Amino acid sequence: MGLETNHKERDLAIPKHREELLDAIQKDLKNDANVLAVYYGGSIGNKNTDLYSDIDLRIVVKDDVFEEYRQNKKHRATNWGKVLFFEDFPWASHSIAHYHSFIKVDSFYYKIQDLQPSVWLQNIKIVHDSDNLMKDILEESMKLSYKPNVQEVEIWRNKFFAYAHEAYRRVMRKEIYYALYCLDSLRLSIVAAWYMDAGIQPNAFGDWAKLEGDRSKLLDWQIALLEEWHSNREPNEIMSVIKMIIPEFLVVHKSLCEKVNIEEKPEWVVDIFSMVS
Repeated sequence: MGLETNHKERDLAIPKHREELLDAIQKDLKNDANVLAVYYGGSIGNKNTDLYSDIDLRIVVKDDVFEEYRQNKKHRATNWGKVLFFEDFPWASHSIAHYHSFIKVDSFYYKIQDLQPSVWLQNIKIVHDSDNLMKDILEESMKLSYKPNVQEVEIWRNKFFAYAHEAYRRVMRKEIYYALYCLDSLRLSIVAAWYMDAGIQPNAFGDWAKLEGDRSKLLDWQIALLEEWHSNREPNEIMSVIKMIIPEFLVVHKSLCEKVNIEEKPEWVVDIFSMVS
């Protein structure tokens, strides 16, 4: 069941406006001699855009002009369309411009030395590459594969334990929104584990992008579990849902321990969960 909205006409026009923005971006940046490469990540790079896809823009500039371009990032975005507002930290090398067309452009500026082959660069769309810099990096990136390591798994499981304990503390303090945040983090932790177990690089923690909906890489049974792990603000239900999540943790934890060759320590795990269940 979808949301009833008053913005259907505007939303249906988003793809057209996105193409207009892309055209403006490329005309502007390709004509700048200081811009060495331009490429897109996200759904454009993955070739799976939908109605609401934003533009993940990556701009590689000459080292000697990087600071000037970084400081000018907001003004540059006004060249491409009518900006409604910015999400921006002045000290950062990226900026997010929200346009009147209800499209946002996440623009990141890089020096040459910032770019290294990565699994994150396997799905990009290169639209400008003056010295074949990105072509070479893409070729090297395609040789890489993701495998979880010991450190990742240990950090993951210890954070899971911490969120479970913190949820209990916050419920007991009647800090329900904090408890719900912990519950949401437990759900996301399980998704990260599913991805690691499948050899897929997880999203940055806190990022639910493409984990649900038509573009999700999760299996149907995993999506169904996420739906079951819903809770309202009632304290008993919050703790009940956490208990429902723990069996899946035990399964995927065992699998990850075997993959990276670390000790599972099931009795230790049971002791940790018994303190809040």
